[in-house]
Amino acid sequence: MPVPLVSAIICTHNRDTYLGAAIDSLLMQDFPDFEVVVVDNASNDRTQEVVAERRSHPILKYVYEPVLGLSVARNTGASVAAGEILAYLDDDAIAGPNWLSVLYCAYQSNEKLAVAGGKVTLLWPAAVTAPNWLSPGLAGNLGAYDLGDDVIYINNPGMTPRGLNYSIRRSFLAQIGGFDLNLGRVGKKLLSNEELHMTELALQQGWQVAYLPDALVAHNVAPDRINRSWFLQRGWWQGISECYRERLAGSAGVRQLGRGGERFVRGLYKSLKYFNDPAQRFDNIVYTYGQIGYLSAAIQGLLFAPKETEQP
Repeated sequence: MPVPLVSAIICTHNRDTYLGAAIDSLLMQDFPDFEVVVVDNASNDRTQEVVAERRSHPILKYVYEPVLGLSVARNTGASVAAGEILAYLDDDAIAGPNWLSVLYCAYQSNEKLAVAGGKVTLLWPAAVTAPNWLSPGLAGNLGAYDLGDDVIYINNPGMTPRGLNYSIRRSFLAQIGGFDLNLGRVGKKLLSNEELHMTELALQQGWQVAYLPDALVAHNVAPDRINRSWFLQRGWWQGISECYRERLAGSAGVRQLGRGGERFVRGLYKSLKYFNDPAQRFDNIVYTYGQIGYLSAAIQGLLFAPKETEQP
Protein backbone atom coordinates (compact mmCIF):
# COMPACT_ATOMS: atom_id res chain seq x y z
CA MET A 1 0.00 0.00 0.00
CA PRO A 2 1.47 3.43 -0.94
CA VAL A 3 2.69 5.66 1.87
CA PRO A 4 0.33 8.64 2.32
CA LEU A 5 1.75 12.14 2.08
CA VAL A 6 -0.02 13.27 5.26
CA SER A 7 -1.35 11.49 8.34
CA ALA A 8 -4.24 13.27 10.06
CA ILE A 9 -4.37 12.19 13.71
CA ILE A 10 -7.15 12.58 16.29
CA CYS A 11 -6.28 11.72 19.89
CA THR A 12 -9.50 11.23 21.82
CA HIS A 13 -10.57 10.58 25.39
CA ASN A 14 -14.29 10.27 26.21
CA ARG A 15 -15.52 12.76 23.61
CA ASP A 16 -17.99 10.59 21.68
CA THR A 17 -20.40 13.54 21.41
CA TYR A 18 -18.00 15.52 19.21
CA LEU A 19 -15.76 12.80 17.76
CA GLY A 20 -17.92 11.82 14.81
CA ALA A 21 -17.99 15.35 13.39
CA ALA A 22 -14.22 15.66 13.83
CA ILE A 23 -13.58 12.43 11.91
CA ASP A 24 -16.08 13.37 9.20
CA SER A 25 -14.38 16.73 8.66
CA LEU A 26 -11.17 14.83 7.88
CA LEU A 27 -12.80 12.24 5.65
CA MET A 28 -14.19 15.12 3.55
CA GLN A 29 -10.83 16.83 2.97
CA ASP A 30 -10.04 17.93 -0.59
CA PHE A 31 -6.50 16.57 -0.27
CA PRO A 32 -5.94 13.47 -2.44
CA ASP A 33 -3.38 11.42 -0.49
CA PHE A 34 -3.77 11.02 3.26
CA GLU A 35 -4.85 8.73 6.06
CA VAL A 36 -6.84 9.31 9.25
CA VAL A 37 -5.61 7.79 12.52
CA VAL A 38 -7.85 7.82 15.59
CA VAL A 39 -6.01 7.17 18.85
CA ASP A 40 -8.49 6.07 21.52
CA ASN A 41 -6.80 7.15 24.74
CA ALA A 42 -8.40 4.92 27.39
CA SER A 43 -11.96 6.00 26.60
CA ASN A 44 -14.89 4.27 28.30
CA ASP A 45 -17.73 5.86 26.33
CA ARG A 46 -18.98 5.18 22.76
CA THR A 47 -15.69 6.10 21.09
CA GLN A 48 -15.14 2.65 19.54
CA GLU A 49 -18.70 2.61 18.18
CA VAL A 50 -18.31 6.08 16.65
CA VAL A 51 -15.17 4.95 14.83
CA ALA A 52 -16.71 1.61 13.84
CA GLU A 53 -19.57 3.44 12.12
CA ARG A 54 -16.97 4.91 9.73
CA ARG A 55 -14.63 1.94 9.30
CA SER A 56 -15.83 1.42 5.73
CA HIS A 57 -13.47 4.24 4.78
CA PRO A 58 -10.20 2.52 3.81
CA ILE A 59 -8.07 5.48 4.91
CA LEU A 60 -9.32 5.29 8.52
CA LYS A 61 -7.18 3.56 11.19
CA TYR A 62 -8.03 2.95 14.84
CA VAL A 63 -5.61 2.26 17.69
CA TYR A 64 -6.27 1.91 21.41
CA GLU A 65 -3.75 3.50 23.80
CA PRO A 66 -4.38 2.43 27.44
CA VAL A 67 -1.90 4.85 29.06
CA LEU A 68 -3.75 8.08 29.72
CA GLY A 69 -2.14 11.32 28.54
CA LEU A 70 -2.27 13.55 25.47
CA SER A 71 1.48 13.43 24.83
CA VAL A 72 1.42 9.63 25.14
CA ALA A 73 -1.46 9.46 22.67
CA ARG A 74 0.24 11.82 20.24
CA ASN A 75 3.39 9.71 20.26
CA THR A 76 1.30 6.57 19.72
CA GLY A 77 -0.42 8.24 16.79
CA ALA A 78 2.93 9.16 15.28
CA SER A 79 4.19 5.59 15.65
CA VAL A 80 1.13 4.16 13.87
CA ALA A 81 0.91 6.84 11.18
CA ALA A 82 2.82 6.49 7.93
CA GLY A 83 2.98 10.04 6.58
CA GLU A 84 5.96 12.38 6.82
CA ILE A 85 3.64 15.24 7.80
CA LEU A 86 1.60 14.60 10.95
CA ALA A 87 -1.49 16.81 11.32
CA TYR A 88 -3.17 16.73 14.75
CA LEU A 89 -6.83 17.70 15.11
CA ASP A 90 -8.61 17.76 18.47
CA ASP A 91 -11.52 15.38 18.98
CA ASP A 92 -13.92 18.30 19.53
CA ALA A 93 -12.83 20.34 16.52
CA ILE A 94 -13.87 20.55 12.88
CA ALA A 95 -11.30 21.08 10.12
CA GLY A 96 -12.01 23.21 7.09
CA PRO A 97 -12.17 21.22 3.82
CA ASN A 98 -8.77 22.46 2.62
CA TRP A 99 -6.99 22.09 5.98
CA LEU A 100 -4.61 19.33 4.87
CA SER A 101 -3.96 20.94 1.49
CA VAL A 102 -2.85 24.19 3.10
CA LEU A 103 -0.62 22.42 5.60
CA TYR A 104 1.00 20.14 3.01
CA CYS A 105 1.75 22.98 0.61
CA ALA A 106 3.50 24.90 3.39
CA TYR A 107 5.81 21.97 4.16
CA GLN A 108 6.47 21.28 0.50
CA SER A 109 7.56 24.85 -0.12
CA ASN A 110 9.84 25.10 2.94
CA GLU A 111 12.15 22.24 3.89
CA LYS A 112 13.04 24.01 7.16
CA LEU A 113 9.44 24.11 8.38
CA ALA A 114 9.10 21.90 11.47
CA VAL A 115 5.73 22.99 12.91
CA ALA A 116 2.69 24.72 11.44
CA GLY A 117 -0.84 25.49 12.55
CA GLY A 118 -3.67 27.76 11.57
CA LYS A 119 -6.48 30.03 12.66
CA VAL A 120 -9.00 28.69 15.19
CA THR A 121 -12.54 30.03 15.60
CA LEU A 122 -14.93 29.07 18.41
CA LEU A 123 -18.23 27.19 18.08
CA TRP A 124 -20.49 28.11 21.00
CA PRO A 125 -23.29 25.81 22.19
CA ALA A 126 -26.79 26.64 20.97
CA ALA A 127 -28.29 29.77 22.57
CA VAL A 128 -24.98 30.56 24.33
CA THR A 129 -22.84 33.65 23.76
CA ALA A 130 -19.48 34.64 25.17
CA PRO A 131 -19.89 35.94 28.76
CA ASN A 132 -18.92 39.53 29.56
CA TRP A 133 -16.10 38.34 31.83
CA LEU A 134 -14.33 36.49 29.00
CA SER A 135 -11.35 38.49 27.71
CA PRO A 136 -9.67 37.81 24.34
CA GLY A 137 -6.75 36.37 26.27
CA LEU A 138 -8.90 33.88 28.15
CA ALA A 139 -10.71 32.98 24.94
CA GLY A 140 -7.33 31.57 23.92
CA ASN A 141 -7.78 29.00 26.69
CA LEU A 142 -10.82 27.79 24.78
CA GLY A 143 -8.66 27.41 21.68
CA ALA A 144 -9.23 30.73 19.88
CA TYR A 145 -6.17 31.66 17.82
CA ASP A 146 -5.98 34.41 15.23
CA LEU A 147 -2.78 36.21 14.23
CA GLY A 148 -4.37 37.83 11.20
CA ASP A 149 -4.73 36.96 7.55
CA ASP A 150 -1.07 36.70 6.56
CA VAL A 151 1.38 33.83 6.97
CA ILE A 152 3.63 34.51 9.97
CA TYR A 153 6.85 32.78 10.98
CA ILE A 154 6.84 32.48 14.75
CA ASN A 155 9.86 33.79 16.66
CA ASN A 156 8.13 34.17 20.03
CA PRO A 157 7.25 30.73 21.45
CA GLY A 158 4.29 32.30 23.27
CA MET A 159 2.61 32.77 19.89
CA THR A 160 2.97 29.13 18.87
CA PRO A 161 0.05 27.39 17.06
CA ARG A 162 -2.69 25.79 19.14
CA GLY A 163 -2.47 22.05 19.70
CA LEU A 164 -6.00 21.51 18.39
CA ASN A 165 -4.87 22.71 14.94
CA TYR A 166 -1.30 21.52 14.82
CA SER A 167 1.07 19.81 12.42
CA ILE A 168 4.65 18.66 12.70
CA ARG A 169 7.26 17.17 10.41
CA ARG A 170 7.99 13.56 11.35
CA SER A 171 11.76 13.94 10.97
CA PHE A 172 11.78 16.82 13.45
CA LEU A 173 9.60 14.92 15.92
CA ALA A 174 11.99 11.95 15.71
CA GLN A 175 14.98 14.25 16.13
CA ILE A 176 13.69 15.55 19.49
CA GLY A 177 12.44 12.17 20.70
CA GLY A 178 8.69 12.77 20.46
CA PHE A 179 6.30 14.80 22.59
CA ASP A 180 7.60 15.24 26.13
CA LEU A 181 5.55 13.18 28.58
CA ASN A 182 6.05 15.75 31.35
CA LEU A 183 3.82 18.17 29.44
CA GLY A 184 0.34 17.85 27.95
CA ARG A 185 -3.07 17.09 29.39
CA VAL A 186 -3.56 13.91 31.43
CA GLY A 187 -7.25 13.23 32.06
CA LYS A 188 -8.64 16.16 34.05
CA LYS A 189 -5.18 17.49 34.87
CA LEU A 190 -4.86 20.39 32.47
CA LEU A 191 -1.12 20.35 31.96
CA SER A 192 -0.10 22.20 28.81
CA ASN A 193 2.86 24.03 27.19
CA GLU A 194 3.89 21.04 25.09
CA GLU A 195 3.46 23.02 21.86
CA LEU A 196 5.37 25.99 23.28
CA HIS A 197 8.19 23.64 24.27
CA MET A 198 8.22 22.19 20.74
CA THR A 199 8.56 25.67 19.25
CA GLU A 200 11.46 26.48 21.56
CA LEU A 201 13.26 23.30 20.49
CA ALA A 202 12.58 23.95 16.81
CA LEU A 203 13.92 27.49 16.91
CA GLN A 204 16.97 26.43 18.91
CA GLN A 205 17.83 23.83 16.30
CA GLY A 206 17.40 26.05 13.25
CA TRP A 207 13.92 24.96 12.18
CA GLN A 208 10.96 27.24 11.48
CA VAL A 209 7.42 27.44 12.88
CA ALA A 210 4.56 28.97 10.91
CA TYR A 211 1.07 30.36 11.39
CA LEU A 212 -1.07 29.61 8.33
CA PRO A 213 -4.32 31.60 8.40
CA ASP A 214 -5.97 29.48 5.70
CA ALA A 215 -5.51 26.24 7.66
CA LEU A 216 -8.81 26.89 9.43
CA VAL A 217 -10.30 24.85 12.25
CA ALA A 218 -13.41 25.51 14.37
CA HIS A 219 -13.38 24.39 18.01
CA ASN A 220 -16.46 23.46 20.02
CA VAL A 221 -16.76 25.18 23.38
CA ALA A 222 -17.95 22.54 25.84
CA PRO A 223 -20.74 23.74 28.19
CA ASP A 224 -18.70 22.81 31.28
CA ARG A 225 -16.03 25.32 30.25
CA ILE A 226 -18.35 28.32 30.29
CA ASN A 227 -17.84 29.04 33.96
CA ARG A 228 -15.23 30.83 36.01
CA SER A 229 -14.15 27.76 37.97
CA TRP A 230 -12.93 26.02 34.80
CA PHE A 231 -10.76 29.00 33.89
CA LEU A 232 -9.32 29.14 37.41
CA GLN A 233 -8.45 25.46 37.21
CA ARG A 234 -6.96 26.01 33.75
CA GLY A 235 -4.89 28.90 35.10
CA TRP A 236 -3.64 26.77 37.99
CA TRP A 237 -2.41 24.04 35.66
CA GLN A 238 -0.95 26.60 33.29
CA GLY A 239 1.24 27.81 36.15
CA ILE A 240 2.35 24.25 36.90
CA SER A 241 3.00 23.62 33.20
CA GLU A 242 5.18 26.72 32.98
CA CYS A 243 7.20 25.54 35.97
CA TYR A 244 7.72 22.12 34.38
CA ARG A 245 8.70 23.69 31.07
CA GLU A 246 11.34 25.79 32.82
CA ARG A 247 12.75 22.63 34.39
CA LEU A 248 13.07 21.08 30.95
CA ALA A 249 14.78 24.25 29.72
CA GLY A 250 17.24 24.19 32.63
CA SER A 251 16.00 27.42 34.22
CA ALA A 252 14.41 26.00 37.37
CA GLY A 253 15.54 26.56 40.94
CA VAL A 254 15.34 29.24 43.61
CA ARG A 255 15.02 31.98 41.00
CA GLN A 256 11.58 30.62 40.14
CA LEU A 257 10.34 31.85 43.51
CA GLY A 258 11.31 35.39 42.58
CA ARG A 259 9.74 35.15 39.14
CA GLY A 260 6.52 33.67 40.46
CA GLY A 261 6.31 36.12 43.35
CA GLU A 262 6.78 39.12 41.07
CA ARG A 263 4.14 37.87 38.64
CA PHE A 264 1.72 37.16 41.50
CA VAL A 265 2.02 40.72 42.79
CA ARG A 266 1.66 42.15 39.28
CA GLY A 267 -1.47 40.09 38.62
CA LEU A 268 -3.00 41.09 41.94
CA TYR A 269 -2.29 44.76 41.23
CA LYS A 270 -3.89 44.57 37.79
CA SER A 271 -6.93 42.76 39.21
CA LEU A 272 -7.54 45.78 41.41
CA LYS A 273 -6.59 48.29 38.71
CA TYR A 274 -9.20 46.90 36.31
CA PHE A 275 -11.79 46.19 39.00
CA ASN A 276 -14.57 47.89 37.01
CA ASP A 277 -13.82 45.93 33.82
CA PRO A 278 -15.23 42.38 34.27
CA ALA A 279 -13.13 40.82 31.51
CA GLN A 280 -9.79 42.42 32.44
CA ARG A 281 -10.41 41.86 36.13
CA PHE A 282 -11.13 38.16 35.75
CA ASP A 283 -8.28 37.71 33.27
CA ASN A 284 -5.84 38.98 35.90
CA ILE A 285 -7.44 36.94 38.68
CA VAL A 286 -6.87 33.79 36.61
CA TYR A 287 -3.29 34.89 35.94
CA THR A 288 -2.70 35.52 39.65
CA TYR A 289 -4.17 32.16 40.62
CA GLY A 290 -1.92 30.51 38.06
CA GLN A 291 1.12 31.97 39.79
CA ILE A 292 0.09 30.19 42.99
CA GLY A 293 0.17 26.93 41.02
CA TYR A 294 3.54 27.91 39.58
CA LEU A 295 4.99 28.70 43.01
CA SER A 296 3.57 25.50 44.50
CA ALA A 297 5.26 23.43 41.78
CA ALA A 298 8.49 25.41 42.14
CA ILE A 299 8.62 24.85 45.90
CA GLN A 300 7.88 21.16 45.45
CA GLY A 301 10.66 20.96 42.87
CA LEU A 302 13.09 22.46 45.37
CA LEU A 303 12.07 20.17 48.22
CA PHE A 304 11.40 16.89 46.44
CA ALA A 305 11.99 15.02 43.21
CA PRO A 306 9.71 16.46 40.48
CA LYS A 307 6.18 15.09 40.61
CA GLU A 308 2.65 16.31 40.00
CA THR A 309 1.20 19.09 42.12
CA GLU A 310 -2.44 18.72 43.11
CA GLN A 311 -4.87 21.63 43.09
CA PRO A 312 -5.91 22.61 46.61
